[in-house]
Amino acid sequence: MRIFRSLDAVTPPRRGLALAVGNFDGLHRGHRRIIRRLSREAEAAGLPVVLLTFAPHPEKIFSPDRLLMIQTLDQRLRALCKLGVESVAVVPFTKSFARMSADSFASGVLSSALKARLVVVGADFRFGAKRRGDAAFLEAAGRRLGFRTIAVPPLLEEGAPVSSSRIRTTLLSGNVEEAARLLGRPYEIEGDVVSGSGRGRTLGFPTANLASPNEILPPGVFATRLFRKGKTWNSVTNVGRRPTFGASEPSVETHILDASPLLYGAYLRLTFVARLRDERVFRSSRALAGAIRADIAAARRIFGRFGL
Repeated sequence: MRIFRSLDAVTPPRRGLALAVGNFDGLHRGHRRIIRRLSREAEAAGLPVVLLTFAPHPEKIFSPDRLLMIQTLDQRLRALCKLGVESVAVVPFTKSFARMSADSFASGVLSSALKARLVVVGADFRFGAKRRGDAAFLEAAGRRLGFRTIAVPPLLEEGAPVSSSRIRTTLLSGNVEEAARLLGRPYEIEGDVVSGSGRGRTLGFPTANLASPNEILPPGVFATRLFRKGKTWNSVTNVGRRPTFGASEPSVETHILDASPLLYGAYLRLTFVARLRDERVFRSSRALAGAIRADIAAARRIFGRFGL
């Protein structure tokens, strides 16, 4: 997959491009529906495909702490590559770019710079200064500028659209099973294994402590799977502040079942299979150790149910 880090890096052919435009955070089932539609229409029209996305997310420019991303940009790009997307243009989203009018975006970016002949967006797509452009605006602009616009209706799940904002809310509540249903795959974080306090080892349950760049860390205790260089381990992971020991900084601590690989300094991927319980305060280390044993037993039952 080709990755263009600016609009200037894209050299569209004479016949033009088929584009999908959006943030695509999480690359959930609704996003994949848009990409499938783009691929079908582009193939029928004989047009090469470019997916146009933005970094950072537009909302991050004005409220950097308000929006938490489901994926890092690297995770998003790897997921798009797995889907078979030909090319991705990552537009640096700045305050000056945010001031661009909807008409200027349609004429200057889509039509002039990228020679769009087909543009596929979600039906709720908004663009341009103050989000004044929508799918209907884009359709009208396309008729004037020479590109066809397809607005893909939202994918509904239990009567509500599958959306990145819905998935963020679900993850922040710790409901990783529901998030996986909306995403179409388990939620995943990644990061480096760093040194920890060593309390897990003293309790008899050594942990790998993950320093993750991911912005959403679902709270609680989970059955999880750990991945590194083709190897996979079942695990139990605590995400939280270790209240029994008075810690305040959030941490990700994962105990690997039936193995003791040397992972310090390694870069790992961690997927969430199921939530086991809330994080809570225990009266003693002995009580905590007993809860961990119960967590491991529960996780084994879950892994067995899924054949993992």
